[in-house]
Amino acid sequence: AMSELVVRQIPVLKDNYVYLIHEPESRATGVVDPSVAAPILEAAQKEGWRITHILNTHHHNDHTGGNNEIKAATGCIIVGPRADRDRIPGIDVEVGDGDTYEFGAEKARVFDVPGHTRGHIAYHFANSHALFCGDTLFIMGCGRVFEGTHAQMWNSLSKLKALPPETRVYCAHEYTQANARFALTVEPENRDLVARAAMIDAMREKGQSTVPGTLAEEFKTNPFLRADIPALQQAAGSPGDAVATFAS
Repeated sequence: AMSELVVRQIPVLKDNYVYLIHEPESRATGVVDPSVAAPILEAAQKEGWRITHILNTHHHNDHTGGNNEIKAATGCIIVGPRADRDRIPGIDVEVGDGDTYEFGAEKARVFDVPGHTRGHIAYHFANSHALFCGDTLFIMGCGRVFEGTHAQMWNSLSKLKALPPETRVYCAHEYTQANARFALTVEPENRDLVARAAMIDAMREKGQSTVPGTLAEEFKTNPFLRADIPALQQAAGSPGDAVATFAS
């Protein structure tokens, strides 16, 4: 069996997570969405890994701000969304919906998931049960719809919903506690949600990261993934309409 990716989470700025991913066979080492360069270069050095790739999900500066500096230091290859190539600093390889990107002995399937930005993508490493989804899906939340439409964003989330339940969601921000508070206003009677929110509060109290979570947990507790459930549609006053429920 292929060995799974080793994932290191690096907290930067106020609430961003950058991921160092290492494929042990080839020693390929990627950085997912580097906001800044210095802490990432330092973390890789500490692990004894040589950065070979940057994987960008979208153009926002808190996801690409470290691109050029890391590339200058390592000569790495920058991979990013074909749909937004002009806004990704230093991009070398453009990928889009349905593409497979070979990362050492591992493979990522690429999804176009526009909504937060018009060119957002996500990377799913099936063998490692790992989804790097940038700002499209958060633990118990989703990204703000800045450049796309609500219909687009719902469609994007629906693609991610189709992935296996054991998939780990490596999102780019620690927004979980606020997301849980909002989710409770939508579904105060949801027992899974009440229990998970309490657990999240306890984790944050200890300064622990709440990311990653699994898609299985998201299906039960994330209101933005549950807009197709009749009870939520009823509550939103949009029976039978997932997009209107999602938008509301």
